[in-house]
Amino acid sequence: MLLRNVRPPGSRQLQDLLVSGGGVAAIRPAGQLSGAEAQESCDAEGRTVLPGLWDHHVHFTQWVIQQQRLDLSGADSADETLRLVASAAAQLSASQRLTGFGFRDGLWHQPPTLAALDAATGEVPTVLVSADLHCMWINSAAQRQFGAATDATGLLRETESFAVLQRLDAAAELTTADYRRAADVAAARGVVGVVDFENDDNTALWPQRVAAGVDALRVEVSTWPDTLERVIDRGLKTGDGLDSQGLITMGPLKVIVDGSLNTRTAWCWDPYPGLAADHPHRCGVEAVPIEELTRLLQRANGAGIGAAVHAIGDRANTEVIDTFAALGMTGRVEHAQLLRVEDVARFAPLGLEASVQPEHAMDDRDVADAYWPGRTDRAFALRSLHESGARLRLGSDAPVSALDPWAQIAAAVTRSRDGRAPWHPEQSIDVATALRASTRAGLDLREGGPADLILVDADPLTATGEQLRSMEVAATMLAGRFTHWKL
Repeated sequence: MLLRNVRPPGSRQLQDLLVSGGGVAAIRPAGQLSGAEAQESCDAEGRTVLPGLWDHHVHFTQWVIQQQRLDLSGADSADETLRLVASAAAQLSASQRLTGFGFRDGLWHQPPTLAALDAATGEVPTVLVSADLHCMWINSAAQRQFGAATDATGLLRETESFAVLQRLDAAAELTTADYRRAADVAAARGVVGVVDFENDDNTALWPQRVAAGVDALRVEVSTWPDTLERVIDRGLKTGDGLDSQGLITMGPLKVIVDGSLNTRTAWCWDPYPGLAADHPHRCGVEAVPIEELTRLLQRANGAGIGAAVHAIGDRANTEVIDTFAALGMTGRVEHAQLLRVEDVARFAPLGLEASVQPEHAMDDRDVADAYWPGRTDRAFALRSLHESGARLRLGSDAPVSALDPWAQIAAAVTRSRDGRAPWHPEQSIDVATALRASTRAGLDLREGGPADLILVDADPLTATGEQLRSMEVAATMLAGRFTHWKL
C-alpha cells in the first residue's frame, strides 16, 4: 500500500509512505516513491498522519456491557435517578433483573437509601453500578438474589461491590459481535491498542476473541491477584505474545490499593469533610494492605511480570511509591489523582510511569473541590508530573469515561469541557505531550516500525480544544491493514 500526500504533524511538507509486511517500508517526500512497489495506492489529500493511538487503561468487558445497561449518567440527583429506574422497572417482572450504570452520588443533596430504591423497583432485582465502578446501589430483591447485605443506604462499596459486579458480568450474554462492534468503534476514533484491566481470565479469553474475528485492536492484558499464580504456572511474562496474529501480549499484574473519590474511599492523608472522628473510613480505604501489596509485587517481579497499581488518594500514592522504592522495581501507578508535592518528584528517579485519565478531572472537578478542599492544586497534576520527568500514559478507564483518546487529549490540554472555565489550568500539558502519552511511538512514524497509523482531518498541533475533542479520523491502519476507512 502506497499512502500518498500525507503530512507529518506540525509540518507543511507532504510525504509518501510505503507500507509492506505490516510495517512502514519507506518514507519519502511526496512524488519520490513510484508506486511500482505497491499493489494499492491511496491519496490522503494532505491529511495529517500520526502513529495509532493507545488507551492505556480500559475495562473492556465493562465497556461492552455498559451499552446494555440503563444509562444513569445524566441524572444529577437521587430523585432523578429513581425516576429513570422506576420507569425501567415498570417494564420488567420479578423474574428479570434491572441493571443500571453511571450514577455519581458524591454531590447529591439527598443521599441514596434502600427504602427509596425498594419503593421505586418493588420486587424487580435492581443493581445500579456507580460511574467509578467502586460502589453500587442495590435493592432488597437483588440483595436476596446475590446473598448481599447493605445498611440503610442500600450501597455496597469496594470489595463487596466488586464481588457482586463479577457475578453480574458472568451472567451477561455477550457475543463475539458485541466485542467486535466495540473494537470497531474504538478503531474509528484512531485506537490501535488498549491495555485491558478487566478482572477476568484475559490471557485465555483475548486470544479466543481474536481467533473469532475481534482483530481491530492490539491488547495488552493484565492479570489480577486471584489469577497471578495461574499465569506464573503457565510461564507467562510481561511482553510475551499470546496469539498467532501478534495482537495480544501479556501485560502487568493489577492491584487496587484504595477506592475512588466519588465513593469517598480514596485513601488520603487528610479526612473527608463531614465525617465523624470515629468513622472507620474517615480518610478512605486501604483496600489491599501494604504488606500484601509488597508480597504480590515481589511474587510478580520474580516471575518477570510487571506491576500496575491503582492509587487515587495521596496516602495511597505515597504508600505505593514507597513500596516500589523498597523493592527496587519499576512499574505503573494507575490514576495518581492526588499527590503530595514531594511524591511528584519521585516518579522519574524510580522509573515509575503515571497512567492518568484526564477526562476524570472534568468529571470529578466539583467532587474534588468538595471533598479535597485546599488540595486540588495537586489533583490530576499532569504538568507537574511531566515537568518532573515522569512518563505519562493517557487512558480512559472505560467505561468510567468513554474509550476515546481524543477526549483525554482535549481534557489534558484544556482542563475544560462543556464551555466551563478551565480547572487548574496550570496543570495542563501541551498537545504534543498529550499525543506522545497516547501512543507507543511518539509523534513520528519511522521506517521499519509497525504500520499502526491514523489519518486525521486536522493537524492536532494547531487544533483548538473543541477540534481535538471532535477530531475526525479518516482512516486507522493496524499492522498495515485498515481497521477504519472514511476516505
